[in-house]
Amino acid sequence: MDIEFKDVKTNFNRNQKGFGKMENNKSSGKNKPNILFFMPDQLRWDTAITDEKCRTPNLDRLVNSGVSFNNVYPTMAHCCPSRASLMTGLYPSQNGIFNNVLNGSALCKSLKKGVETFSEKLKENKYKLYYTGKWHVSAAEDPADRGWKEFQISCPSTGQTGFFMKDWKTADMTDKKKRGRGEVLKPGWGTMKLYGTYDRNSTGEKIVDGYEGHHDYRFIKDALCTLDKVKKEKSPWCLYVGPTGPHDPFIVPEKYAKMYDPRDVKLPPNYRDSMKNKPYYYKRMQKRWSQLSEQEVKESIAHYYGYVTMLDDYLGLVLDRLERNGLSENTIVIFTSDHGEFLGSHGLYCKGIAPYDEGYKVPLVISSVKHVKNPGRSSDKLISLIDLAPTVLELSGSPKLKKCAGLSLRPFIDDKKNFKWRDALYMQDNGVEIYFSQRIVRTERYKFVYNPVSIDELYDLEKDPYELKNLSEDKKYRNLKKKLFKRMWEFAFETDDDTICNAYHTVSMADYGPLIAR
Repeated sequence: MDIEFKDVKTNFNRNQKGFGKMENNKSSGKNKPNILFFMPDQLRWDTAITDEKCRTPNLDRLVNSGVSFNNVYPTMAHCCPSRASLMTGLYPSQNGIFNNVLNGSALCKSLKKGVETFSEKLKENKYKLYYTGKWHVSAAEDPADRGWKEFQISCPSTGQTGFFMKDWKTADMTDKKKRGRGEVLKPGWGTMKLYGTYDRNSTGEKIVDGYEGHHDYRFIKDALCTLDKVKKEKSPWCLYVGPTGPHDPFIVPEKYAKMYDPRDVKLPPNYRDSMKNKPYYYKRMQKRWSQLSEQEVKESIAHYYGYVTMLDDYLGLVLDRLERNGLSENTIVIFTSDHGEFLGSHGLYCKGIAPYDEGYKVPLVISSVKHVKNPGRSSDKLISLIDLAPTVLELSGSPKLKKCAGLSLRPFIDDKKNFKWRDALYMQDNGVEIYFSQRIVRTERYKFVYNPVSIDELYDLEKDPYELKNLSEDKKYRNLKKKLFKRMWEFAFETDDDTICNAYHTVSMADYGPLIAR
């Protein structure tokens, strides 16, 4: 099998001039667009964009008034590395965040010295910045340290979401002997409740409208109050709204828990993945979730759908307030997520470790009545979340980041034709809490996964979209695998990815080393 790569690589500080009229609006405050990020956590792409069973009428509004992207990936399918890359336009190897910064076992807790975020550049350009919701970028800084005015922050620098070893001595946890519905037993670790429902708020009052009692509603209230405030101001603004759902566990108000009938839910096409010729770790993950019956899997999907629809209702509140306050015309709305959710695909849940699209791929919609040309379009080009930082800075006429691995999405927004774009994506996984290395090269057709401590993976996404057949050991694909190894090392050179370049004999397990890419 042969594959040809176009000569379009990541290019730091790439100059993409000439894509629109807003490039030099640096001094014109009233002409600068406002920017609104709405970024749920752990929202898989297909549920938000293409799954007709999961109702998202407000996201549909954005799709119809914007441009949507069908192949969008984070640099890593975990909260902190993904969010840090979005904010900085850099890979984990460049910005320093490759694990959950708040976990006791975290090796890196803050961005590397000298790394900039797009918010700092917006502030230089006289933008007013407002932040409410999930942060999860650094354990040494909060949004205010990067120019934002904070409201309520989830996962702040003072938080801790994982245990140190000493904490297990006094942890308020016990093992259950019998599993309840929707529960997963983890002997010695406590019990996880994957999905469930509630119908009362924290004070015990009955929830009437279905979402006011949920913990994410506080962020929406902050957003609505902010939109009431900024309508009176002349300065351009950027508002970030970061709900913590639909991250597991899928525990939602009763209204949304009952919204979807599990009997109407189908199991994922790759639910019964045999994991043949795949890393054994994936089978260990799969074994844990195999406690759930097929009925429980369907119930979990129904609860996830309900969670997504609740967040869509939240989005509707924000969009309605934008319109009511006369702000929608000059506001660019960016809707995305940090990573996906397996949701039973491959017999798995959550995200991370396994490299499959359900855990990686995220929705991305950029919407604006005024600034998106020919709205309602979609693109199948390969997009990374590192592209959002340079996009926001170009659209706002702000100074560029000193170092940036992302590419501006401006040509897509302006509906440009025949422009050069990347032909492959690179993803870096260093294991988060169980430290190991995994690297992914995603082309338009193939996905190659380098697993130094196990079997490599190669999937033909055109013939095998559900990633069931690993072709990495198939002799017919030997030349293709070599070319993808070469592309991996090219990416490693471009992104200062030192983690995988050790030449010592017991760790240099790649079939082809970095010399192949010189």
